[in-house]
Amino acid sequence: MNKRDHLRRLDSMYYQGDAIVHWSLTIRNRATGWLSELFHLRFRELLTHSCFRYEIACPIYCLMPDHFHMLWIGLSDSSDQLLAMKHFRKTTNDSLEKNGFELQDQGYDHVLCDDEREAEGFRGVFEYIARNPERANLLAQDSFASYPYTSCVIPGYPELVMFSVDFWDRLDRIISFLRTAGLIRTVSHQGGNVVNGGLKRNWPINS
Repeated sequence: MNKRDHLRRLDSMYYQGDAIVHWSLTIRNRATGWLSELFHLRFRELLTHSCFRYEIACPIYCLMPDHFHMLWIGLSDSSDQLLAMKHFRKTTNDSLEKNGFELQDQGYDHVLCDDEREAEGFRGVFEYIARNPERANLLAQDSFASYPYTSCVIPGYPELVMFSVDFWDRLDRIISFLRTAGLIRTVSHQGGNVVNGGLKRNWPINS
């Protein structure tokens, strides 16, 4: 895509609230050489700030040599992924440009439909992103879990381990909790214990 070219997007309402969107951003001219362990750490920092600021979770991202994928989930009625992407692109470009790289003007996005939001459909999109390194012949078949630039960013849960046995169950519970309690919440203290109250799960992805 040339500079100032623009893809058509859905109406802004489709990116708000509990929207789930697969984002794909490409380095201008498909340039390579920017991806490193150091940039990966910076990427995670910037993504965490955007996720927290706009109340979004990223259950998977995958950095490829000339582009990257992210799956974003809105956590509240005020979540706005278009605003979040504008913020994320600016901060990411600021870091890339220090090394002579930049993103194309506009990323590709796919807003997940109702079927894709169900457990099987969602996990299919998740696996598609995870297997990108295999399709690019960067890894052997079925070794996607070993790719060093695939992970997740769920604000407040750095201990969540991708591809672990309990990953899906934990992700389900965490997203349900965050959608109910929010990223910024007050809690009561009883007898020195933190009490969150009776939280009702509302995450639509259930096995």
